[in-house]
Amino acid sequence: MADNDSVITAAREWAGSPMALATVVSTWGSAPRPRGSHLLIHADGRFEGSVSGGCVEADIMAVAAEVIAGAGFQRRRYGVADAAAWEAGLPCGGEIEVMVQPVGANGFDPALFEAIAAARTEGEALEVVTDLANGRSGLERPAGEAFINRYEPPRRLLIVGAVQIAQVLAGLAREMGIATIVIDPRGRFLTEARFPNVTLDDRWPDEAVAAWRPDGATAVVTLSHDAKIDDPALVAALKGGAGYVAALGSRRSHQARRERLAAVGLSGEQIDRIDGPAGIDIGAVGPAEIALSIAAGMVRALHDRGCQ
Repeated sequence: MADNDSVITAAREWAGSPMALATVVSTWGSAPRPRGSHLLIHADGRFEGSVSGGCVEADIMAVAAEVIAGAGFQRRRYGVADAAAWEAGLPCGGEIEVMVQPVGANGFDPALFEAIAAARTEGEALEVVTDLANGRSGLERPAGEAFINRYEPPRRLLIVGAVQIAQVLAGLAREMGIATIVIDPRGRFLTEARFPNVTLDDRWPDEAVAAWRPDGATAVVTLSHDAKIDDPALVAALKGGAGYVAALGSRRSHQARRERLAAVGLSGEQIDRIDGPAGIDIGAVGPAEIALSIAAGMVRALHDRGCQ
């Protein structure tokens, strides 16, 4: 989960303090938070993250206090049928199972937070395995029942073309916790005033995309409408293994694009990976709605690849 980043950051900042980690291990029906979501609880009451969007957090924090005090590993299941459904249940109708571990050698070893952070920095996935018999987590699989939490590389978005649609798309991506880089060699377009709180890259697009090393959790979207800018970026993205590649333009312009890319040596299979015209067809009108359709297409594609 991308929003587990805040939990990992807090764990590293609170290192050495008594803590408990709650994790969603199973979901049924319309559960409010997906499997693998974390809630980190500090002994002084501070917390970071969520396992239910607020439905059962109060009860989990009470359990966490017991775990921190020495009660050890616990598992709790919550659902709408609980006697206190509105206090420690899920009024949305789903069910979840949550495990609560001490942060330490007998539970979730603090070194695992460092390992997760290092893997994400390198753009790599990491699996942490918890023995459900004793609540101890590590990198090796135990003989018995286990919960495996896979931490995917952080999602990234490389936007090629610092146009108006890019301004909206960058904002949407930022709200979803997706690290965003806007690439454009045209200095007049690529300014901090137009793209606040976004990484800017003024290199030629093929050089920039290759340097950012797109992986399966990276989306590359070209928006400039200039073949000299967009085409080299698409070639670099497809050769680099980006998880989602999209290009703005009409069906007619996309057909012309396909012909140009074939002429520079890309295979039909590679070209078919391009989402063009970019995004989900929602009848979008104007830059904001077009950006929304592209963001939706990107999220769907990355989720299909397992990039949460």
